[in-house]
Amino acid sequence: MDYAHSHAWDGEAGRRQSTGLLRRAIAASALGNATEWFDYGIYAYGLTYISAALFPGSTAQATLFALATFAISFLIRPLGGLFWGPLGDRLGRKQVLAMTIILMSLATLLVGLVPTYAQIGWWAPTLLVILRMIQGFSTGGEYGGAATFMAEYAPDKKRGFCGSFLEFATLAGFSLGALLMLGCSVVLGNTAMHDWGWRLPFLIAAPLGLIGFYLRSKLEDTPVFVELERTCQKDTQSSVTLKALISGYWRPLVLLGGLVVALNVVNYVLLAYMPTFMQKQLGMSDNMSLLVPLIGMLTMMVFLPFAGTLSDRVGRKNVWWFSLVGLFVAAIPMFLLMKHGLAGALIGFSVLGLLYVPQLASISAMFPAMFPTHVRYAGMAIAYNVSTSIFGGTAPLVSDWLIARTGNVLVPAYYMMGACAIGALALIFVTETSGCSLRGRGIPGKS
Repeated sequence: MDYAHSHAWDGEAGRRQSTGLLRRAIAASALGNATEWFDYGIYAYGLTYISAALFPGSTAQATLFALATFAISFLIRPLGGLFWGPLGDRLGRKQVLAMTIILMSLATLLVGLVPTYAQIGWWAPTLLVILRMIQGFSTGGEYGGAATFMAEYAPDKKRGFCGSFLEFATLAGFSLGALLMLGCSVVLGNTAMHDWGWRLPFLIAAPLGLIGFYLRSKLEDTPVFVELERTCQKDTQSSVTLKALISGYWRPLVLLGGLVVALNVVNYVLLAYMPTFMQKQLGMSDNMSLLVPLIGMLTMMVFLPFAGTLSDRVGRKNVWWFSLVGLFVAAIPMFLLMKHGLAGALIGFSVLGLLYVPQLASISAMFPAMFPTHVRYAGMAIAYNVSTSIFGGTAPLVSDWLIARTGNVLVPAYYMMGACAIGALALIFVTETSGCSLRGRGIPGKS
């Protein structure tokens, strides 16, 4: 494709994309996110069946093994970021993203085909661990690349709105996976689910991955990357070394890591830990403890595009300040409200979720803009995944452990408040990039 003829460039506002091309770029980016979180949804909501089928020992022991296996994908993510990030800056965003979505969806599909522990013994959990490692490794290059791909395709003045659909896909994928597992459980019954029904949702990952691969393979690479390549400014080395990245861009790496602490502690407490919290600490039934977060997530999805648009108009930092301060103030009152029955739990979760939306809606526009084009994929992937591995995937375990040790059910609220304080400290030093061009070797927003 000849970009000189297919894209009109405007020196003041950046490129103007055709509506159809922009929509395909957003869809191609978002499907990877949806596939990633679809896997998390079916694994989290099918944990009981997976642990019984693939692990030995008592129910408690098998569940612990399954939780530990789930966490393995988070520990591997930084390695994926170190591998895929520099490769995406060298080869282009499109090629790497096509590979990561195939690996990710294939690993999820194969989980549904692993024989049971009764059939092959310890090979069953071993195969599951290997597949979770592959999933985590591919995910390490997925989100940073998808956000970079989307941000470099989107018009500068609508980057927040376009990026919000990446996070819409995150919640949609998780909700779809959870609902699908719950639906199979209701339709098939407990016996069939333990025998074979839990495998069905995992098989859906294959068509999701194929659709995403098709969309990504049909698109050209981002105009921002192509322009840099054509003007011979792209890094000619085989990769961007970690040492060079840290020495040259330590400041945005540290700041992004601080923002991700706030983002992912809140994210995993609300989305991953809340069903366990409501069941164990609030005494809610199994179904209600699952349905309340799902209703809250569906509510959040409605507001994501509006929050993304708002970030285009008033700036990323302003919507983040609103979110961080709001969550810090509301965390304890809303957790206390959750103790007052189903209505209180639904209102408390929804308020916290809606206060979180401004952060979630703007990250796909905000985070890639913290790095210049030639190291954007690597910087985004490495900083995001290292911080996520340490603070994101561990948030449910830390919350549950601290509640058990202290007996205080408000521990998750305190944990969220501390994370928001760290995010606020980082946000002070972040440069506002709303409306800024992402082109060239300079950091956007820097004079």
